[in-house]
Amino acid sequence: MIPLSAWSDARRLWDHHLMHHTPRPCSVIVGLGSHDLGVADAAAGFYLRGLAPLIVFTGSTSPTTRARMPRGEAVHYRERAVELGVPPAAVLVEPQARNTGENIRFSRAVLDAAGVEVDSVLLVSKPYEERRAYATARKLWPGVDVVSASSPMTFEEYVESIGDDRMVIDMLVGALQRLLVYPAQGFMIEQPVPDQVAAAYERLVGAGFTSRLVP
Repeated sequence: MIPLSAWSDARRLWDHHLMHHTPRPCSVIVGLGSHDLGVADAAAGFYLRGLAPLIVFTGSTSPTTRARMPRGEAVHYRERAVELGVPPAAVLVEPQARNTGENIRFSRAVLDAAGVEVDSVLLVSKPYEERRAYATARKLWPGVDVVSASSPMTFEEYVESIGDDRMVIDMLVGALQRLLVYPAQGFMIEQPVPDQVAAAYERLVGAGFTSRLVP
C-alpha cells in the first residue's frame, strides 16, 4: 500500500506539472502519443469546439503501449478521434516519434510537408506532461505560441482512470526529473522548480518510485 505521505508528495508534483493555460483558438492541435487515450479524447473535444481546423497525432509505440496500441499510438488516437466525430480529413498522423522531442520535430515536418502555416499550437498531452511538453516545444519550435492542455481532471480522477497507482506516481517522478536535467542537455527550456516540489520529488525517489527515471 502506498503511504499517505507519498500521495501528498505525488499530488504536489501533479500540481506543478499542470500549466493552467486556458485553451484558445490555435493554428493546429498536436496530440502527443502515450498509453492514455484521454489525449485523443481531449484533442477531439478541442477540435469539435472549433479551436483549430486540424489535428496532428504523433507517436509510434513503446513498451508501455505496444500491446494496447499495436498499430501505433498516433493511429489509435486518430481512430478514436474519428469515432468521436472528427472528420478523417482533419487529422494528420505522424507515426514515428518515440519521445517528446521527436513528437515536436516530426510534427513540424508533417505540417511543413502539408503546407500548413503555424503560428500557434494547442499542445495536448497527459495532464502531468503539460509542463514538459510546453518546455520542449518552446525549445524546438521557436517563434510559435504554445498553449499546453490536457483532459480536465483531478489527480484522484486520473489515478482511477489509469488503474495503476504506482505507475502514475513513477511517471510523475520521471516527468519531474526531466524538467530538472533536460534543459542542460538542450532538450527543453528551463522551468523553475519550487523548493517544495523538489523536496517532494526527492522523497518519492528515496521511497523507490524510480521506474521512469532516466540514467
